Amino acid sequence: MSATLLETRALCKRFGGLIATDNVSLEVMRGECHALIGPNGAGKTTFISQLSGTLKPEGGSVHFAGRDVTHLNAHQRAMLGFARSYQITSILNEFTVVENVGIALQAVNGSSFRFWRSVAAETALEDEAMAILRQVGLEALAARQARGLSHGEHRQLEIALALATKPQLMLLDEPMAGMGPEQSENMVELITGLKGRYTILLVEHDMDAVFRLADRISVLVAGRIITTGLPDEIRNNAAVKSAYLGEETTH
Repeated sequence: MSATLLETRALCKRFGGLIATDNVSLEVMRGECHALIGPNGAGKTTFISQLSGTLKPEGGSVHFAGRDVTHLNAHQRAMLGFARSYQITSILNEFTVVENVGIALQAVNGSSFRFWRSVAAETALEDEAMAILRQVGLEALAARQARGLSHGEHRQLEIALALATKPQLMLLDEPMAGMGPEQSENMVELITGLKGRYTILLVEHDMDAVFRLADRISVLVAGRIITTGLPDEIRNNAAVKSAYLGEETTH
């Protein structure tokens, strides 16, 4: 089995005269937490959208577990094991936290929402849902309505829904956006607990979190990856400092 789980080859996307991704080639190894960083407007969201299948590239290819998935849509990629944190399932605010995860589990197992029954009546399903909530630190809030969650807890539930799909690859798109220091620390601890068990591609602006979490880091600037390396290599790379990190590397 190849050590590479995800590979892009010369991925390109334009919006009119703007080149959003410019021949982006990237490898994500099985089991690693690979961070993608770059300034605003670098093309990170466009790149992640091309990976998840919500945006079609104009050139290049996407390969997953040795298979060319370039022409598969988002649903087809999800069935293969892609999970993008905020696109997995819309959180159902009128249901409890554990019911949200239970419904996501039913969807993965092929059940239709219109045949949904109380998660509490499905002992095995509830046990699996509770195990996932335990992973993300929401076990104590299982009975709370989803609408009552804080912003940080909402993001934790999104990751729980992603885990319910039994992913091979988790695409975490700025999981700490809008969080205060305590919530950010909770999210770092959550992702730390997932490392090694899941392959993770992390897009994040919080550089402290990136350097703590990433096994390798790729830097995207103006639609191009300018370098990939270990955290210390990226921290000390003069081109990266100039293009993006700046004074952040001195903290």
